[in-house]
Order: sequence, then C-alpha cells, then structure tokens
Amino acid sequence: MSNFLLRLSTLFLIVTLAGVTACDVGERPNAVFPSPRIDAPLTTAKTAQTAVVAGGCFWGIQAVFQHVKGVVSATSGYSGGAANTAQYELVSTSETGHAESVKIVYDPSQITYGELLRVFFSVAHDPTQLNRQGPDTGSQYRSVIFYENDEQKRIAEMYIAQLEQAQVFSHPIVTQVVPFKAFYPAEAYHQDYAARHPDNPYIVYNDAPKVAHLRQQFPDLYIGK
Repeated sequence: MSNFLLRLSTLFLIVTLAGVTACDVGERPNAVFPSPRIDAPLTTAKTAQTAVVAGGCFWGIQAVFQHVKGVVSATSGYSGGAANTAQYELVSTSETGHAESVKIVYDPSQITYGELLRVFFSVAHDPTQLNRQGPDTGSQYRSVIFYENDEQKRIAEMYIAQLEQAQVFSHPIVTQVVPFKAFYPAEAYHQDYAARHPDNPYIVYNDAPKVAHLRQQFPDLYIGK
C-alpha cells in the first residue's frame, strides 16, 4: 500500500476509534482571537501578493483559504527543502526538510497579511502542536510561516507575541517564522482535494470542520464556493 493510501486508512481508523476530529485534538483557545495590532494597511489598488504557510496536511489549509475573501488562489505544495525531494512519497519520510505548505495569492486591497495570519492561527490549524497536527505526525506537518520580506516577518513575529501575551492558548506557540526560499506545487491529485472529495472520511473528520469554523468565526471573511 502506498504511503498516501496508508495515511488515509490509518487516520480514518484513528479518528473513528477516538471519536474526535482534528479540531478537537490539542489546544483549544481560551480567548477570542484578536486582530493584529501590527499589520499592513489595505492598498488602494487591486494587486496580487503572496503568503506561504504550513500547518499540518495541506488539504485542510488549502480548503480554508479557498473560502477567504480576497484570496485569489491557494495551492498545496512543499517548502523548506530542495527541488529534487519535493515529492509526496519523499516528503512523507520526514527527512527532506519540507513542510506540507500552501501558497496563498491574495488581493491586499481586500484582505491584509495580518488578517490571513489571524485565520491561520485561529481556524486553519493548532500552532501549539510540535511536528504534528491532530492525527498527522512528522516534521512535514510542522507549523511554519515562510516570510517573503521584512514586513511579513515583522507582522508574523508581532502577532505571535500578541497571541502569547493575550494567553490565547494554554501552551506555547511553536510556529516557526523562517525566510521563504522556494515553493514547489504538490502533485495534481492533492490540489483542491477537500473540494473534490467532500465525503472522504479524512476530510469529513479533519478538514470540513475547519471551513465550518471559518464561516462561524469570520462571517465577514467567509465566501462560499
């Protein structure tokens, strides 16, 4: 059995036996998520900017951001390692340095970088889990913000500090803030996976609740598809 199929069958067994979803595993926030105190202003002209983040299986991260206002596209892929190892079967060994990542292209006249991070920390994943996310384990599932410039770095670091100061989580945030080097799109069968396979048990138990939480917590940002 391939790693891909083994992952699905194993994780379905885990969530079925445990009776939980990925959103129920790990830390639950103790406070309402604040807006970033330090953020880039909305631009007056429609343009395109990029944010790259990682926080567990890229299916769920991609699904969340595909429903966020101002997001032009969200692509599943790999960041943190070399081009010749940016393949699912290799990344799944946890030995390539890659994290399952999502490249978000967004319109900064509609949504700010800080608002994207607010969604990332609140509904897209649990930033207190080290090298794992729910039932998925390994360094490829680590929480990372790959910043592309000094402004993104400053906003990310200041927002993490803000969340820590507010004690939103009962455990420390372990999200890495590291320079962006390259993004490699994942294989075609990973793209839009949640949208194309809504009845897949992994999606039902782990990723659909994230999109539902986005709609509940951020109705002004949520867009239906």
